[in-house]
Amino acid sequence: MNIACLDFEGVLVPEIWVGLAARTGIEELRATTREIPDYDQLMAQRLNLMAKHKLGLRDIQVAADELEPLPGALAFLTWLRTEYQVAIVSDTFYELAAPLVRKLNFPLLLCHRLQVVASGRITGYVLRQPDPKRQAVRGFKAMNFKVVATGDSYNDVPMLEEADRSWFFGPPDNVCRDHPAIPAVHGYAELRAALVTAKADFS
Repeated sequence: MNIACLDFEGVLVPEIWVGLAARTGIEELRATTREIPDYDQLMAQRLNLMAKHKLGLRDIQVAADELEPLPGALAFLTWLRTEYQVAIVSDTFYELAAPLVRKLNFPLLLCHRLQVVASGRITGYVLRQPDPKRQAVRGFKAMNFKVVATGDSYNDVPMLEEADRSWFFGPPDNVCRDHPAIPAVHGYAELRAALVTAKADFS
């Protein structure tokens, strides 16, 4: 039994917060886990910026709704689901990801929830569980799955280190430099070839 754990933003869809930055002109919102390894630090920065500029849940939901999956993502995911069980393991939020999940034909998504007051102001967030990406892989392995994984950022490293086989997907140079033991692939064709090889090795 094999399962593929994929990051969401940067692997299948664009970065939602970057979309909000483009929509609002707030350049600081372009920061992602590619630049800031500490997720709590990154989210604190994002929420502080939203409060400063009086942005709420609806603003980022609109930005997310305007995005489309990355070119080739839907075809790749459709193929992958014929070869592996598939779980999207992400540090996004259910309140933001829904339109993009729909555009990808509703894959399983494991992510987090935002805390929002009646006015729409985002006050915080609740992680699915501590160390969520690593724990997702551990959970699948405890059910006797062989796990392959791919992601593009620092926050994906725990998942990639825990998986039986893993790859960075189109990562920036700094991420590769800091984690040279994890191989990188560039584009869905390379990732598909790596997944086919891994599946054969597991047989």
